[in-house]
Amino acid sequence: MKIVVNGEKVEVTATQLDAILIELGHGEAKVATALNEEFVPATMRADTALEAGDRLEIVAPRQGG
Repeated sequence: MKIVVNGEKVEVTATQLDAILIELGHGEAKVATALNEEFVPATMRADTALEAGDRLEIVAPRQGG
């Protein structure tokens, strides 16, 4: 299925958000996620299904100021 990840079109096979993060190489990384511009807490990722055309934002924390 094709989705948009951080502004880029990507082909994924998984349909649940937690599995998509693993498929995209984020595994157990501490990241924030938003699906179609709505924040998805880490505790809800296994229960969050994606559909073709969805927009996923993945943001990793950074140090600095």
